Amino acid sequence: MSAHLSPRRRQLLLHLSSIGLAGVLPPVSASEGVDGTHIRLGMSAPFSGPNGVYGKQMQEGIAAYFRDVNAQGGVGGRKLELVALDDGYEPATAVVNTRHLIEQQRVFALLGFYGTASTLAVMPVLEQSGVPLIGTISGAEVLRKAEQRHIFHLRASYGDETAAIVKNLLTVGMSQVAVLYQDDAFGQAGLQGVTAALRQRSLAPITAAAVPRNSTDVRAAVEAIASAKPQAVVMATLYRPCAEFILQLRKTGVRPHFVALSPVGTDQLIGLLGRDGSRGIEVSQVIPKPWSDRLEVTREYKRALASQGGVDSASYYGLEGYLNAKLVVAALRRAGAMPTREGLMAGLRRAPFDLDGYRVEFAEGRNAGSSYVEISVIGADGKILT
Repeated sequence: MSAHLSPRRRQLLLHLSSIGLAGVLPPVSASEGVDGTHIRLGMSAPFSGPNGVYGKQMQEGIAAYFRDVNAQGGVGGRKLELVALDDGYEPATAVVNTRHLIEQQRVFALLGFYGTASTLAVMPVLEQSGVPLIGTISGAEVLRKAEQRHIFHLRASYGDETAAIVKNLLTVGMSQVAVLYQDDAFGQAGLQGVTAALRQRSLAPITAAAVPRNSTDVRAAVEAIASAKPQAVVMATLYRPCAEFILQLRKTGVRPHFVALSPVGTDQLIGLLGRDGSRGIEVSQVIPKPWSDRLEVTREYKRALASQGGVDSASYYGLEGYLNAKLVVAALRRAGAMPTREGLMAGLRRAPFDLDGYRVEFAEGRNAGSSYVEISVIGADGKILT
């Protein structure tokens, strides 16, 4: 590692060697992270703490695709390097990481960021530097404004997700809906989405309760929602507080239908609740089922994992990382022999992308490339049904 880095920064940069894409990175002559032999890309996500599994799975998917591309000669003869830093799901650390990636690592572009609050925090850095961010785990509408020209979303919005959830609930006669939300930008976006979808049908949540960010202290939320006795609870939080809430609410004797937004991490939720405890829970998904053979991209993703001995590690977040990497590479190829950041962004906007069955299109005035949503249900033996 570089001698000028602090011990903590050295620890964060260990992710480079762990995925085998870059060890001690040589200095690059170009200020935009591109030289004659390499293109350097940066990522900030949680790799430690209670949400570290999310970042690790995304990184695994990105690395799997980049390795295959590099084995075939890279993009325009340049090999792809990924610099992945741990932000622990903390916005302030995400900002520090982003500045380091741009100013010290001189990355060409960013991808695979995680979290609404973290992405909001780094937006001024993107605007100031002109570095594009392609793919972030957030569906918040506040990050989908036309003037935010340096961010490109691979996934559907929380508005798309909550509209599908509410429609599904009302179709089966569940109109008494409560909301459990994380007390941050992500949770607020989920609450707003459910409220807006119900308002269109002259309804409103019968109650809403918050859980602190990065916490499993759900006692107050359980008390508030149990007293309302809802038919269904929509959960805009992550898997640990979500699982704790479900377990504690069931102990009160109130047993509503549970639906979670996609960031929860379906396989992680099943892991905590077990097969029997998770049965019947629904989750809105913005990425195709990674274990399915229906789409070429899922078959390709599983082959990439199998070639590296990781076929059993397929996951929604891993496939999203794989798709994210695939989108970045497709856009780089459009950017030409001497890619620039402006050329990369122009390539993203030029025409739709068919990522082997997953379609992405950045229409005029939009930075959201997909509205794909499907509702999955956890069935017997922990199997995810769609």
